[in-house]
Amino acid sequence: MNFFRCPVENGRACFINRVSARLYGYMTVPYARGLTQSAKAGGVAGEQRALNDVATEVIAGMRPGALYVLGPGTTTRTVMERLGLPKTLLGVDAVRDGALAGADLTEADLLALAGDAAETFIVVTVIGGQGHIFGRGNQQISPAVIRRVGAVHVIVIATQTKLLSLEGRPLLVDTGDPALDEQLSGYARVITALGERTMYRVGA
Repeated sequence: MNFFRCPVENGRACFINRVSARLYGYMTVPYARGLTQSAKAGGVAGEQRALNDVATEVIAGMRPGALYVLGPGTTTRTVMERLGLPKTLLGVDAVRDGALAGADLTEADLLALAGDAAETFIVVTVIGGQGHIFGRGNQQISPAVIRRVGAVHVIVIATQTKLLSLEGRPLLVDTGDPALDEQLSGYARVITALGERTMYRVGA
């Protein structure tokens, strides 16, 4: 990831929150179906309306006083945008009652916030083309954080297009804690549109 400097204002530099990939080379690897990770799939043009619908559904279900931890990604960023809040694209942020409760949070930050909250939910999206919901790019949401929050308070969001990009492969969890991965496996209710949920298989 590259950060792009923008002009210094008031003696302070700012950074544009944008991902920039750079190709360094190619490498041949063995391929075994089910064991080789697929390439990450990017967004599809014209999907903004679907993202807005998913974000609206998430916000409509937010409970007063509850803390919501939002993982990285453009889908979760749309939720924050609908709330009128900034989102750390590659980081983990938290909101409560429509206000920012923390940005670019670490595992320790999340444990502290969850410990002070009466109720906490984790909102994560699916890595397009791969299917990971935990263990890739959101390690701040560690097994300790998930256990503190409770697996039943994990909210998975994705557009139908993103789920279709998996071509039937399951969503994946790889937290580093085999017992927790087993607990998270089975089927998840994925918010895919306004008033719509899709039951989707989850595997470790």
